[in-house]
Amino acid sequence: MSFRGLWNPQNPSIANIEKLKRKINKLPKGTIVRLGGMTDCFQPIELYNRVTYKIIKYLNKRKIGYLIVTKSDIVANDEYLKIYDKDLAHFQITITTTNDSKSLEYEKAVVPSKRIKAIEKLYSNGFDVQVRLSPFIYEYIDFEILNNIKCNKILVEFLRVNHWIKQWFDIDYSNYTVKHSGYEHLPLSIKKEYLQKITGFEKISVCEDVDEHFNYWKSSVNYNKDDCCNLGG
Repeated sequence: MSFRGLWNPQNPSIANIEKLKRKINKLPKGTIVRLGGMTDCFQPIELYNRVTYKIIKYLNKRKIGYLIVTKSDIVANDEYLKIYDKDLAHFQITITTTNDSKSLEYEKAVVPSKRIKAIEKLYSNGFDVQVRLSPFIYEYIDFEILNNIKCNKILVEFLRVNHWIKQWFDIDYSNYTVKHSGYEHLPLSIKKEYLQKITGFEKISVCEDVDEHFNYWKSSVNYNKDDCCNLGG
């Protein structure tokens, strides 16, 4: 079954390596490109086609930085660890719940316990990696599990709600009373209360849409005031 008419998992469209290289050739050194923004670059098919593997090697050659965003544990496979350049590579591994069974209700991805192991493996090998708690759904998080992940960085993105989201997550939406850009958000006071539960990380950043909330996180919370993604060492 196709997804919104864009791709068909039974007959996937594989990226053209040469076209990608031509695009990379136009980027100045010092650029950081994001891999996995619209679709996960470490889907199981990567183990057969190796598009991500080949592109990472080419980015290394061109001295172009890369931010890999994924819900897969393939990212920490040994063959990939061998090719990552620690001066260029950044990783954000997404977790929406700490409960493996819960994740299977709404995600077609590797269970979070395996993602956590991938995070810890990357971190123990000296890579710039952070937990991407996105979206942060308070009811879905066991904070003992979260705060004991062996990683020093976390990026938090609170849930923003529309009609589609309400059909996806089975939670109480009565506190989502702030309207902004077509979405419903939690008030800043509740966000601050929830954020206090996250205690296991040296460096924390919050990614935010609501202007007033963004200014608060930037001035009072975010480790890197100029980059809420907090890339770097």
